[in-house]
Amino acid sequence: MPKRRLIVASLCVAALMMTAQWSPSQEQGSGSVPAYNAGPPPKGTKLPPILPKEQLWGENGQFPYQAHAYELATKIPVVLHQQPCYCYCDRMGHNSLHSCFENTHGAQCTTCLKELYYSYSMHHKGKTAAQIRRGIIKGEWRPVNLEAAASIN
Repeated sequence: MPKRRLIVASLCVAALMMTAQWSPSQEQGSGSVPAYNAGPPPKGTKLPPILPKEQLWGENGQFPYQAHAYELATKIPVVLHQQPCYCYCDRMGHNSLHSCFENTHGAQCTTCLKELYYSYSMHHKGKTAAQIRRGIIKGEWRPVNLEAAASIN
């Protein structure tokens, strides 16, 4: 009987260990913070340019909030450089939210757009890049209404 309990216990432990690798905290990004830069770029370093809003057309420019996001991004590039992007585009080489607006990726992704508008609003309220980042990590960007955000100046 004790031997049987030991075998059952061992099987339970083995099963638990096997399923732990698939737990939600290990799934695509859950619980992990995507890539960002902890501070502004070093003095003399020039960030890649934000894509001009005039270069958005077709599906990348069909809504006013898409072009407006790129316009606002040009006003806070250093802030965006210090923010993670929860669409996990760091897996395709992005190193911060800034990267999303260097090309059309930001226009196609509601996560990027919401984070941009959140970052801009918080910066406009006097929050530091680090404070904005903490809000992004907490998910405070999620309720941003993109239609309403198009009127933010």
